[in-house]
Amino acid sequence: MSAIWAIVRKDLRAYYLKPPLISWAIIMPIVLVLAFYLRHPEGIGDLLPGLVAMTVLFGATSMEGIVFTFEKRIGALERLLLAPVSLRQVLMGKVLGGTLFGAATGIAMLLIGMLGFGVSGPRWEIALPVIVLSSFALSCMAMALVAGVREVFEAMTLFNYFRFPMVFLCGVFVPVAAMALPLRVVAYVLPLTYVVDGLGGAFPARSGLFSPGLDLLILGGYSAVFLLCAELVLKRSVRREG
Repeated sequence: MSAIWAIVRKDLRAYYLKPPLISWAIIMPIVLVLAFYLRHPEGIGDLLPGLVAMTVLFGATSMEGIVFTFEKRIGALERLLLAPVSLRQVLMGKVLGGTLFGAATGIAMLLIGMLGFGVSGPRWEIALPVIVLSSFALSCMAMALVAGVREVFEAMTLFNYFRFPMVFLCGVFVPVAAMALPLRVVAYVLPLTYVVDGLGGAFPARSGLFSPGLDLLILGGYSAVFLLCAELVLKRSVRREG
C-alpha cells in the first residue's frame, strides 16, 4: 500500500494538482451546469445526476490517458518499473490517481448544482459511494483502453469512441426507460448507465431503474473486469516494448 500511495502522491504533485488542471476542474462543472440552467432552469434538478455522471466520466478518464501515455512515451514508466514495485502496484497507483480526480470533479459538480442553483441535496450515504466507485470503475476502464498505446492522441481517440456513445445512451439527457428497445439493450451493457441510475436514486424525488445497492454491485463488477483487462494488456505491452 505504501508503494501504491507513493505513486498516487507523485502523480498528484506532478500532474493533477497543477493550477491549469485545477482551474479546468472547477470551470468545467460551472459551465456545464450554467449551460443547461440557461436553457431549462426548471429542469436542472432532473439533469443534475446525469451531469455529475458525465463529469466523473471525463474527469476520471481524460487525465488518466494523458498521464499514462505521456510517461510511457518519455520512458518514465519503464524507470518506475525498475523500482521495487510490481506491475500491479503501478497499475493501482495510476488508477487511484484518476479515481481521486474524477471523484473530486463529480462532487464539485454536485455541490455547484446544490449551492448555486438550489437543487435539493441527495442522500449522501448513496451519492458518495456511487461517485467514488464509479470514478474507480471508469478509471479502470481508461487504463484498460490506454495500456497498449504510447501517444496521447491515440488515447483520446480511443476514449471518444466509448465516451460519447455512453453520454447519449446512458440516461444523461434522455431516460433509458424512454429509449427504444435496441438502445435500451445497449445502454444496459454500458457502465455509465449504472452511474446515472445510482445517482438518480440518491435524490429523494427520483427513483432509479435499479436499487442503489445493485448499481454499486454492478459497478464493482465492471471495476474488477476492467482492472483485470488493464493488467493483461499492460503486461503484454511491457513485454513487447521491453
